[in-house]
Amino acid sequence: MTVSESVIGVIGGSGIYEIEGLSNTRLEQVASPFGEPSDALLFGDLEGQPMVFLPRHGRGHELPPNGVNYRANIDALKRSGVTDILSLSAVGSFREELSPGTFVLVDQFIDRTIQRDKSFFGPGLVAHVSMSHPVCARLAGVLAAAAESVDVTAVRGGTYLAMEGPQFSSLAESELYRTWGCDVVGMTNMPEAKLAREAEICYATVAMVTDYDCWHPDHEHVQVADIIRVLTANADHARALVRAVAPVLRDRPIVCSAGCNHALDAAIITAPEARDPAMAAKLDAVAGRVLNT
Repeated sequence: MTVSESVIGVIGGSGIYEIEGLSNTRLEQVASPFGEPSDALLFGDLEGQPMVFLPRHGRGHELPPNGVNYRANIDALKRSGVTDILSLSAVGSFREELSPGTFVLVDQFIDRTIQRDKSFFGPGLVAHVSMSHPVCARLAGVLAAAAESVDVTAVRGGTYLAMEGPQFSSLAESELYRTWGCDVVGMTNMPEAKLAREAEICYATVAMVTDYDCWHPDHEHVQVADIIRVLTANADHARALVRAVAPVLRDRPIVCSAGCNHALDAAIITAPEARDPAMAAKLDAVAGRVLNT
């Protein structure tokens, strides 16, 4: 199999504001035509694997979920050469068996966010990517094997309900989402996953359960103090998982078996002569592969 070097992008969620063990590190502010990313990107090597780390909420957790510039984050990672994104995210659980401390390698999303820019494309340059399988199956498989190797409890497969936030769910909402077949609830992986697909970056979520939302009769109220206690333990396990997966991802297929890095092949519908040059210029990193051919 023909392989190429990967660059892993790690997006750290609540409780994860740094990655330990990186060598040859440097912090860099990466400019994006879509605005300011959440923070400076940390470049380095982990076990010989190039890695770029971005704290989703900023160092110090300054940004609420609906205040994150998801487009700038994904665009900056693309400009930094990232080929594979590991999204680390705190979530609540809708299932008794998915107890706090469990990691869920989700494979589906339901997007209930309402205030966010969800696409790099728009008037003047229209594209429609497939989101039928929003997570890279190849990347999820590597994560599942790595989790087992470091004794991290990880369940492969599940549906992530993305809510707007920043408030937690009402009881009625929590019960409704359970009837929909959702497994976990979070506030950040949409539109992140959609934008990663548009940018042709392989994407996988490690959803780290911190609580039972508010449906569970023994855990009726989600308290930040309780979540922080679980976040601390989850962060240690997440770092162990990243350390384990890094060397495995050193070599990757030039063409992802899940098709992620060619998601735009048949997605752009605007005729070349009708495309807005200003929009095309903004998309030089995200869609340059197809726009410049």
